Amino acid sequence: MKPGVEKILPYNGAERKGRQVEQMFDAIADRYDLLNHTLSLGFDKGWRRKGVRYLKPFAPNLILDIATGTGDLAISMYKALKTARITGVDISEGMMQTGREKVKRAGYAGYILFEKQDCLALTYRDNTFDAVTVAFGVRNFEDIGKGLAEMYRTLKPGGHVMILELSFPVKFPMKQLYKIYSGWVIPQAGKFFSKDKQAYRYLPASVRVAPQGKEMQALLEKQGFTGVRVKTFTGGICSLYTGEKG
Repeated sequence: MKPGVEKILPYNGAERKGRQVEQMFDAIADRYDLLNHTLSLGFDKGWRRKGVRYLKPFAPNLILDIATGTGDLAISMYKALKTARITGVDISEGMMQTGREKVKRAGYAGYILFEKQDCLALTYRDNTFDAVTVAFGVRNFEDIGKGLAEMYRTLKPGGHVMILELSFPVKFPMKQLYKIYSGWVIPQAGKFFSKDKQAYRYLPASVRVAPQGKEMQALLEKQGFTGVRVKTFTGGICSLYTGEKG
């Protein structure tokens, strides 16, 4: 794992990363969806659809969506898969409250539930879920190894993991373009539109040092996941990691 990936902090204070991430997302929850869709130029919706498409052949019945945020992935999964239940967990009540309102408006309140949970110490029993997912949240884990271990523990044997995560392009010209976009455009836009300008410095900084590609694949395999595969989209800006519990 790259040095410092779990030491990139939203506020660089004395509190542990998990607490700082919680405070950050609570602070930006009211504008997160607007900024997220705008700053990704709408590509994030397509990336989620690709992740859901991976799960569809397996017809998972119970899904755990970690770092669910405002529930975009959970909603996309329910629309496409019509599962019995999706449990979305997050440490930010502010984000989940926005998610609950979206789910209620969509008429999915009986199928998508939100619970405040620490992804490093989930309260669910071993071998509970048919699929475990994360969209754009792994880099915010206080301890990535522990977070992946909890995903493996709560997944049923034969169940599938699906992770979407932003990644830093490695090829010309996308590498150079994304460096400018993430290093200048995103922080400036966040500063203008959000009351928490630090958040939009932290988010691109966390992408630059997060494990990606073969490094992330190795972390998943270390926890016991098998058949781990990596796909990249939009010139390497987003990566999809998939595998199963043997």
